[in-house]
Amino acid sequence: MSGSSVLSSILERIGNADPGAMRRAEARQMTLTKPPGSLGRLEDISVRLAGMFGTDQPVIRGKSVIVAAGDHGVVAQGVTGYPQAVTAQMVMNFLAGGAAISAMARLGGVHQVVVDAGVAADLPHHPDLRILRIGHGTADISRGPAMSRDQAVRCLEAGAGLATEVAAMGADLIATGDMGIGNTTSSSAITAAMTGRSPHETTGEGTGRTPAELQRKAAVVSRALKVNAPDREDPIGVLRKVGGFEIGVLAGVVLGAAAARRAVVLDGFISGAAALIAHGLSPAAGDYMIASHRSAETGHRAVLSHLGLEPLLDLGMRLGEGTGAVLAMPVIEAAAACLSGMATFAEAGVADRSEDVDPSGGNS
Repeated sequence: MSGSSVLSSILERIGNADPGAMRRAEARQMTLTKPPGSLGRLEDISVRLAGMFGTDQPVIRGKSVIVAAGDHGVVAQGVTGYPQAVTAQMVMNFLAGGAAISAMARLGGVHQVVVDAGVAADLPHHPDLRILRIGHGTADISRGPAMSRDQAVRCLEAGAGLATEVAAMGADLIATGDMGIGNTTSSSAITAAMTGRSPHETTGEGTGRTPAELQRKAAVVSRALKVNAPDREDPIGVLRKVGGFEIGVLAGVVLGAAAARRAVVLDGFISGAAALIAHGLSPAAGDYMIASHRSAETGHRAVLSHLGLEPLLDLGMRLGEGTGAVLAMPVIEAAAACLSGMATFAEAGVADRSEDVDPSGGNS
């Protein structure tokens, strides 16, 4: 399925979360100085982190967000209100620190990694820009495949390499972020292909469409699916036929993070489409995914349902860039800190709940 010995090796390294560590974390939660379950979903998140990291007392050392940018040939079909040049312009804005993700990353102490996965324009040299450049933008998916199979595999391997690199630098939370004019169209096609939903269920407004323009966009997605006939049993083929270079790199980031046993914090719809590709290649990678927020994009609900993920936040956001993922990181950190840093009843000298106490207030 992988078509590459490098990718096959990455997939082979992805194992399920550690069930023993999760059981020990659940047991520890019952001994901490609080009523059981009183921290709600934070307790569930902490147990999942224990399984990812293989310890009942997980600690978050570092955080990174990988923002991958790429252009899409399908913009020729009028699916977006913004010119393709905006992709390159926003990459420079990321590097200058002027984008929303840049401001949020600074605030949260998150290391920002900006990647040219396949921007159509040639970008000037910048010391903080990682140039992968799988191609100068994808082909028009409404007329044929977005890329070659070799390019799809290269995307995945490059993304996995980036995740491995930031994990080695100490990042325990790795967020996926995107930039690419036209990428909600590709994400809608990927989501329809991988989930079996109709294009009308997976296609949303993106950068802002009128009802008539939205119908046109859904029609373009339908045409792309008809022309390319992507098969969900071949996730690389789905990426090749209707994907994007930045989407492929982010799918590789998910796989690389899972292979390194790190938590991958998914952003919104485009990150979700990438996660669908990664999950198709390795269902075990789902054990390492945390959904940061529920995007206002229609198709994101189909993504979350298919992956079985419940988002942490719902703020009506649909910017991308990794903004939702970075916003959710403090919640994930708090979950780990409470599990690992709180005292147990015995350690604190606090009386635990007695089974002999009558709920009415008297002794039984």
